[in-house]
Amino acid sequence: MSEPSSVGIPHEHLAALSHEFRTPLNGVIGMARLLESTRLTEEQRAYVAALTESGEHLLGLVNDVLDYARLGAGRVELAPGVVSPEDLMRQVCELLSPKAHEKGVEIGWAADAGLAPVLADEGRLRQILLNLAGNAVKFVETGGVLVLAEMTSKGALRFTVSDTGPGVPKAERERIFEAFAQGGSGRDARQVGAGLGLAIAGRLAEAMGGRLGVGGVEGVGADFWFEAKFEAAASSAPPTTLEGRTVAIASPSAIVREAAARQVEASGGRALRAADIAQAVTLSGEGDVMLIDHLLAGEAGVMTPPPGRATVVLLKPEERERIARYREAGFGGYLIKPLRRASLVERVMLAGKTQAPDDRIARRARHAPLAGGVRVLLAEDNPINAMLARTLLRREGAEVRHVESGEAALEALAGETFDLVLMDVRMPGAGGLAATRSLRARGINTPVVALTANAFDDDRRACLDAGMDDFLVKPLSPEDLRVALARWTGHGWTREAARVKVAS
Repeated sequence: MSEPSSVGIPHEHLAALSHEFRTPLNGVIGMARLLESTRLTEEQRAYVAALTESGEHLLGLVNDVLDYARLGAGRVELAPGVVSPEDLMRQVCELLSPKAHEKGVEIGWAADAGLAPVLADEGRLRQILLNLAGNAVKFVETGGVLVLAEMTSKGALRFTVSDTGPGVPKAERERIFEAFAQGGSGRDARQVGAGLGLAIAGRLAEAMGGRLGVGGVEGVGADFWFEAKFEAAASSAPPTTLEGRTVAIASPSAIVREAAARQVEASGGRALRAADIAQAVTLSGEGDVMLIDHLLAGEAGVMTPPPGRATVVLLKPEERERIARYREAGFGGYLIKPLRRASLVERVMLAGKTQAPDDRIARRARHAPLAGGVRVLLAEDNPINAMLARTLLRREGAEVRHVESGEAALEALAGETFDLVLMDVRMPGAGGLAATRSLRARGINTPVVALTANAFDDDRRACLDAGMDDFLVKPLSPEDLRVALARWTGHGWTREAARVKVAS
C-alpha cells in the first residue's frame, strides 16, 4: 500500500492530481494574457487584469497545497549542487521585483564580501527564499524588502529577509510557521493564502539541517531568517573590486540605499548614503561616483545631474524609455533595480563612458518576430494550451506543426525536420518523457523543451534526465518563450551552452 501524504493523498497520485488541477487553470490564465494583448477599453482591461490576478492567485494556492502534501510524509529528497548565494538572491529579487514595483515598494539584496559558493539544493533554497521574500512583498505597503546573506560566527550560511511591514507579534512567532496558520494580527488578518508558505519553508529548512525564525519589531517590520551549515564549494576567481573608490547613493528609499551601499562595500569600495542629491553632493567629492535614484525626479520626469560629477541613474525595468532622456541630460550611465553587484561594479568603473544596455532592458524592449523561418513541433493534447502555444509561436514568426501525443510526435520527427520541439510532459499514451527517451535512442538530437504544469524541482529534473534540454512552466508567457526560442534556435544566443540546470 502506498504511503499517504499528510493530507491523505498517496504520493504517487500527486503528479496526476497536480496535472488535473493546473491544466484548466493554466488555460484560464493563458487565455486571459492573450486577451490582455488585444485592443480593449480601459474597463475591459481592468476586468481582464482582475481575471488574471485571481487565476494566478488560485494557481499559487494549488501549488502550495500540492507541495505541502508532497513534503508532508517521508524524507525530503535533496539534490546538492554548487550554489552561489549571490546569484540565488539576485534571481529571487528579480523575480519578485515586478510585484514589488507594482505596489510602489522596493526590493534589494546584498551579500557579505567573499561569500563563497556552497553545496546545497538550489531549488529548495530558492523555494525557501521565495516564500520568505514573497510573504514580505505581500505585506509591505510602504518601504520595501531587503534580502541579505552572511556567514555566522559558527560557520552557518544565514539569509535574512527584512521588511517594513506590520511585523509579527511575539506571541504569534511560533504559530506562524504552522500549516494553515491564520490569526488576528495585522499581518495575518490581511493574509491572502492558505497559510502554507512558511510551513513549507520550515519543512525544507528542517530537511537541510537548518533553522527558520522571525524577529523584528511589531509595527516597524519583520526579519525572517534561515540558516544552515553547508559544505563549501570551490570558489571562483574574485570579482572586480572597487578598492579605493567612493560611491554615493542618493535615494529616498532606505531599501535602495542600503542594498546599493552593502554591494559597494562588499566590492571593496566606500559607500555614502544620502536621501537626496544635495546631501550626496555634500558628502562626496568631485572624483566620486554618484548613483541617483529616478524616484528623486518627482513630477519633473527627468533630473539633471550635478555639474562636474560622474553620475549613474537608477531605474526600474519599466522605466526603460527614460534612458535616452537621461543620457541627453548628462548622466553617464544607468542601472536597473534591483541592482546587480557585478553591473554596479562595472558601471562605477566605467562611469561617464558609453555603456552596453542591461540585458533586462533588451529582453523587455519592443521587438521584431524572433523565430522567422523556425519550424517548431508542438506536442500538446490540451486544446486550450495548444491554442495558446500556437498563437505565441506564430507571433514570433515560427511555423508550427501540432500533434496531440508522444507517438504522433515520434512519427512527425521520423519524417520531417524541425528546429525545436515543445513537448508536453503528460499526454495520453506515450507521454513527453517516454517520447523524448525514444527519440534520443533513435539518434534524434533536435532540442526538446518540456511543457510542464508541475512546479516541483524533481519533476523538472525528470525532464532533463529523460533527455530534454529545457523546460517551460505553464501557462506559457511570451517572455519565457522568447528566451527559449533564442536559446535553442540560434536566434540571438549561441547554443554552445549545454542543457539548463534544474534551478536556473
